Amino acid sequence: MAQRLTNLMLKLWRGSLVAFLVGVLGFLGCSSEPQDTPLSFWVLGGEGEAVRLLVEAFQQETPDVRVVVQQIPWSAAHEKLLTAYAGDAMPDVFQLGNTWVPEFDALGAVEPLMLSAREKEDFFSGILDSSTVHGRLMAMPWYIDTRLLFYRRDLLLAAGFEAPPTSWSEWLLMMESLRDRTSGQFKALIAPLSEWQLPVILGMQSGASLLDAEGCFGRFQAASFRAAFHFYIELYEKGFSALMGDAQMTSLYQDFADGRIAFYVTGPWNIGEFHRRLPPSLEGVWATAVMPGPTGPGASLAGGSSLAVSASSRHKEKALALVEFMARPQSLLTLYHATGDLPPKRSVWSDPLLLASPPLKAFRRQLDRVIATPKVPEWEQIASKIVLYAERSARHEMTEEEALLGLDRDVDRLLSKRRWLLSGACDQGRAP
Repeated sequence: MAQRLTNLMLKLWRGSLVAFLVGVLGFLGCSSEPQDTPLSFWVLGGEGEAVRLLVEAFQQETPDVRVVVQQIPWSAAHEKLLTAYAGDAMPDVFQLGNTWVPEFDALGAVEPLMLSAREKEDFFSGILDSSTVHGRLMAMPWYIDTRLLFYRRDLLLAAGFEAPPTSWSEWLLMMESLRDRTSGQFKALIAPLSEWQLPVILGMQSGASLLDAEGCFGRFQAASFRAAFHFYIELYEKGFSALMGDAQMTSLYQDFADGRIAFYVTGPWNIGEFHRRLPPSLEGVWATAVMPGPTGPGASLAGGSSLAVSASSRHKEKALALVEFMARPQSLLTLYHATGDLPPKRSVWSDPLLLASPPLKAFRRQLDRVIATPKVPEWEQIASKIVLYAERSARHEMTEEEALLGLDRDVDRLLSKRRWLLSGACDQGRAP
């Protein structure tokens, strides 16, 4: 805690010194920075081209502001952002995966944002919560990546089911029927063991917190997560899904087209992929549905990306204006048309194009049931541990009890530094 206070004082002292020097140089007529210094904007993944169109519109509206866009692959983004922070070279505005927001908040790398009550109401509450840390909005929700069921209508109809499952029991019944109809030759579900999202979704549906209230200890042995974990492992035990990782996913679309898969839990990016990769004859045959939950329609993840303003930016007012522009309903609609990224604001969903898309109807319903992952900087590491122990249990390398015990143990180790920083606040969350 003392070290953290020291670092804070150094930051404040450095900021005051810089402000003083800039003021002196300005008085002497020798500004330390040209007035036309552009805003730097780092965009991740495939949104770069769409962002350039939006930036052009922003610059037409604010001709005194120039914006330089740099596109960064998702695979390199996290490390590049951390390197930029360490080198005091952060961009003015940058895109963050929603699960990264707590980490960059803990570093003091992002500027808090302000929204009116009316603006907050326009965002889906779970999505807004995913970018909010300790009651402060640290990044502006930009687009949504949640997950739900993609399924084959015809396969369910052939098995005697006229509608997709809404509960775990219905889902199990359908998968059993599909498995038995093909004597186990085809798999009812594709659930890659390399993905942490499905076991976490199931856990959250069961009411599992995953961590204690302060985010200091793992809670994976709690009854709520234990029930969800058992359901997840059953998907492999009963032969509903094959034991596979990313390397075995190469024939996904062909298998779905051939009817060897009936269910796939995935996100909105696959709407476009299904339209492109599946035969035209299957249009209207595949569909989407809200995630089934323990006793009825269930929750899913509040994933996606947000836009953040660097706390070290020298152009905060202009950077905030750019973020505000990018989050306008028309900008979000433009982004959707260009990329298929789902808008986080309710008002945008009244657009006729979104309303007319059959696959999007289930996504719109799902967005009322999304939950953020625990807001700790260590979440990415915790997620990798969930993958590790879930796969070990699914492959019979350890029992479910052993897997959850090991998961809690490893997560507690990952959170040890957090416990030290928070000191006494974490003692309340210690398991009895």
